[in-house]
Amino acid sequence: MNKIEQFLSHISLELGYSALTVDAYRRDLHQWADYATGGSLETLVPEDVTFSDLRLWVAHLAGSGSSPRTIKRKVSALRAFYRYLLRQGDISVNPASRLVLPKPSKTLPVNVRPEETSAILDANIPHDDFAAVRDRLILDILYSTGMRCSELIGLRDADVDTVKGELKVLGKRNKERVIPFGPELAEAIDAYRAMRDSSPLTSVCRADTSAPLMVRDNGEQLYRKMVYNVVHRMLSKGGAHAERLSPHVLRHSFATHLLEQGTDLHTIQELMGHNDIKTTSIYLHVTSAHKSSIPNPLDSLDNT
Repeated sequence: MNKIEQFLSHISLELGYSALTVDAYRRDLHQWADYATGGSLETLVPEDVTFSDLRLWVAHLAGSGSSPRTIKRKVSALRAFYRYLLRQGDISVNPASRLVLPKPSKTLPVNVRPEETSAILDANIPHDDFAAVRDRLILDILYSTGMRCSELIGLRDADVDTVKGELKVLGKRNKERVIPFGPELAEAIDAYRAMRDSSPLTSVCRADTSAPLMVRDNGEQLYRKMVYNVVHRMLSKGGAHAERLSPHVLRHSFATHLLEQGTDLHTIQELMGHNDIKTTSIYLHVTSAHKSSIPNPLDSLDNT
């Protein structure tokens, strides 16, 4: 096992990083190794790499058009990898310690307006079509709870209580949180479950506490690309206006609309599973930007 694979195994098995995080580290480190070795990853000797070598790669990323945010992520992966080698005693000097993390440009989250999502969720669908019922529920849950795409995929059937109107979500770093929801979503979930469990192909065993809530037409668990395609297709068809029509846009919309309705920032932080309230506070800027874009009707009056 090479050094990169040893590091990935370490953060997965010993530190408990999620599979998605480990995959992101793998992609970034393999990209760096591919650049450092000219395409011969098996010849990589991390111990021989210098600070100048790493700085050249960062310059290459910037020159090829990578955003500051992307470069920051890749540099963070390198620094974590070399800290691991230092702790293991494989190196005596960390060549990545002096790499400078570029400041990402601050971009406000995009969101869709409540009237746009309402029009999509209120549209008529064939109620005997499992895929149609499920796809609308995917959109409804993401928008009504603000959960991440990965959290929806991993949402267990046993953790959704439509009587209490709450569900348990396992978020980043295995942190569990409870999200309440209203009677309309509860009704939609019950209708979906009834259709799902009436078919031997898609039914979920109630005794299996790990069984997912949402399943594909063949009864298997959802996957990220499928959820993205469902959200993109439904929002596009419904005429939603946003730069990107993705599951994360619905998460941003959830937070923005709660804030506009007067929900306090700490409550939104808990619902979204943010560790730092600074992450949540960006939505203050989103709502401010939205308000400033709305024309004041008094401006059109002739005051003379």
